[in-house]
Amino acid sequence: MAEHQYVLTLSCADKPGIVAAVTTELADFGANIAESDQFWDRATNQFFLRIAMLAPEGVALESVQKALDPVIARFDMKAKLVDTAKRPKVIIMVSKFDHAMLHLLYQIRVGWLDAEVVAIVSNHPDSARTADHEGIAYHHWPVTKENKVEQEEKLLKLVKETGADLVVLARYMQVLSDNLSKRLFGKVINIHHSFLPSFKGAKPYHQAHARGVKMIGATGHYVTPDLDEGPIIEQDAERVSHALSADDFVARGRDIESRVLARAVKYHLENRVMIVGNKTIVFTP
Repeated sequence: MAEHQYVLTLSCADKPGIVAAVTTELADFGANIAESDQFWDRATNQFFLRIAMLAPEGVALESVQKALDPVIARFDMKAKLVDTAKRPKVIIMVSKFDHAMLHLLYQIRVGWLDAEVVAIVSNHPDSARTADHEGIAYHHWPVTKENKVEQEEKLLKLVKETGADLVVLARYMQVLSDNLSKRLFGKVINIHHSFLPSFKGAKPYHQAHARGVKMIGATGHYVTPDLDEGPIIEQDAERVSHALSADDFVARGRDIESRVLARAVKYHLENRVMIVGNKTIVFTP
């Protein structure tokens, strides 16, 4: 028997009976719960729930939504229901450093990331060969102070034309405007080294090496108008020592950045992330 997998995420003010009401509706049409995660934020009294379910053949997304609508209204929920059979579409943006992008493409190729890369956008021509090898449309859009608005409008048009669900900044070394960040809120993920704000500007790993830091890391976060201060999805760090060179720092940093960005993208694509103000609830597997 063919089954359909759907993922439900919701949030509302906490009160008794939420989980019971939701799961009762799911059981009524024969859904089997494959995953269930919940969190109560005591400070705000907000309740968060993610349920991955298997529905019997013939139970369409619309039917599940209709069954849940009375519960959603009763508890005044913010809810989202998705069909996992619909493969998410992704646009990757990159500049000259392509390690994070290559890692994403590999994880998609081997199936760890379930997504379709519909375009690669860059302000440099360097990754055109990679895009051609992968059979992905490549858009070389150099960015200057004079054409920044025009190039961002082209990006918005590309998102609309391709139906992209997510834009990934895989070491794309251009700051997105406030206008673009607002229009694509919750749909753009960026990776940066965790030294910010301590080591801003050029060669952050070299700056960190000169200061003798003992930990280096990376942060995957959503993009907002506040530069590098968007809701954090994933972070990781690694110990380093005085015995390592600045180049060793850079190499380890590339590795951490690639891993962290891939995990952040995976959590987003699997609907495991819920944005709450300037932070996130992440139901990791």
